Amino acid sequence: MSNRKNEGLKALGREADYKFDYTPDVLETFENQHPGNDYWVRFNCPEFTTLCPITGQPDFAEIRISYIPDKRMVESKSLKLYLFSFRNHGGFHEDCVNLIMKDLIALMDPKYIEVTGLFTPRGGISIYPYANYGRPDTKYAALAERRFETHE
Repeated sequence: MSNRKNEGLKALGREADYKFDYTPDVLETFENQHPGNDYWVRFNCPEFTTLCPITGQPDFAEIRISYIPDKRMVESKSLKLYLFSFRNHGGFHEDCVNLIMKDLIALMDPKYIEVTGLFTPRGGISIYPYANYGRPDTKYAALAERRFETHE
């Protein structure tokens, strides 16, 4: 098994260096020790905050990220710092969810990933954007289609 101390991780084990605007470059990965296995990894961030790009009002959400890793996995502290970086970012709910998904795809090239934002109501309406991706021309693309079709 590889030792994560030797993988060049910068955030793990150090004092948190919080960025206050969208900063995808804080994301880090480490080697998946079980790339031949299909398994789910799920993160819940119940204290996600971003700003409405029109009004500047804060928007609060729980962000749920589920993925099936391939060779690389996202390091959880760097993910926390990344999600925190949305604090002063002006982004609509749907944009935030899609941006998070696309950044994680670019970072670790997972077999499959889905991101859901459970935003608290503003003006009496809750918005729950959902985005998913399955690697093209694989069984994971079919999984993405099935999960998208049956998503509530």
